[in-house]
Amino acid sequence: MYELNLDIAHFLEHHWQKRPLLIKGGFKQFQDPITPDELAGLAMEKEIESRLVTCKDDQWTAEHGPFEDYDQLGERDWTLLIQACNHWAPEVHELAVPFQFIPGWRFDDVMVSFSTPGGGVGPHIDQYDVFITQGLGKRHWRVGDAQQITEYAAHRALRHCGPFEAIIDVEMEPGDILYIPPGFPHEGYAIEPSMNFSVGFRAPDARDLLTSFADHLIDNEIRTERYADPDLKPCRHHGEIQQHELHRLRELMQQALDDETLFKEWFGATISEAKHDLDVMPLPQDDAPDYSSDEVADLLTQGQPAVRVPGLRCVWFSDDSQTCYIDGEAWTLGEPDGAALKLLCDRDLVTQSDMVDLADQAGFLHLFTRLVNRGYWFFD
Repeated sequence: MYELNLDIAHFLEHHWQKRPLLIKGGFKQFQDPITPDELAGLAMEKEIESRLVTCKDDQWTAEHGPFEDYDQLGERDWTLLIQACNHWAPEVHELAVPFQFIPGWRFDDVMVSFSTPGGGVGPHIDQYDVFITQGLGKRHWRVGDAQQITEYAAHRALRHCGPFEAIIDVEMEPGDILYIPPGFPHEGYAIEPSMNFSVGFRAPDARDLLTSFADHLIDNEIRTERYADPDLKPCRHHGEIQQHELHRLRELMQQALDDETLFKEWFGATISEAKHDLDVMPLPQDDAPDYSSDEVADLLTQGQPAVRVPGLRCVWFSDDSQTCYIDGEAWTLGEPDGAALKLLCDRDLVTQSDMVDLADQAGFLHLFTRLVNRGYWFFD
């Protein structure tokens, strides 16, 4: 388990979404949760999103995996990146746990990279919050102030920004953490073979949210109010749109957004849906029939914890103690029980002792068995 060396209250007040921060020794005696060879092996799997970024003679290239071998790469100037590595390596998932003081719906994934000397992805600007932990080796990082900088495509799969003056210029060592808010230009290059672990937090913009909400209405064939003007008066100018008409159109759209039940159903499903594949093996299979509730209860009683699949997104709303959203679906208990929802959404393990204080253990077990059979929790 990793222990974060950070004054969380001070960080949230002075740095979160405001200013970058170098946290020297953020993780004491840091040990990499995955090796470069293991990372290279993951990048050979077609289900896993990987990239290989190289720079030779100031020419950048970026390729998407899976990759068959790395023999042609040489000893310098390349970086291998695995997106959502926490979905496939439970040890990597442990790196996200110390940052759970940030609401879970904001969490995106843990990206892991290995760079040879000189390797990096170039100067760029991200639109999400990220905590970059230095693992193996050393890496030189520069971070600039938030500003208007030209961005351009250094390669069809690689976006860069122009030069910037650094407000942080540092050589990071194992256990150091660099926090970068959205909009701050930055670049990092390996001094020696290096591992980096980036815990990212999403920040959806209004365009993405509105598009997703509209898609939800369409996909679920949800009926909404149609524009109406029974009080219409003869118009003086055929091509004119009047202010009261524009106001009525805006009210019509706002009415759909103001539907509390609809809005929560959409957001719960959307924000809990995994952006990347999960390492899920749903039951039943030919040699593994569905668990019954009694079998799940027996396994828990025998002291076997049920383990949540790494990367599974589970959320619930503070004013609803009966429904939670898991991987894009709503799951409802037979009776309201906030403790049960917290157990599902806040914890990575479910044990027999966790169920003692639940208001409706039988109801929870019925729902939980369905989730186990879906492959979202498993017995190790």
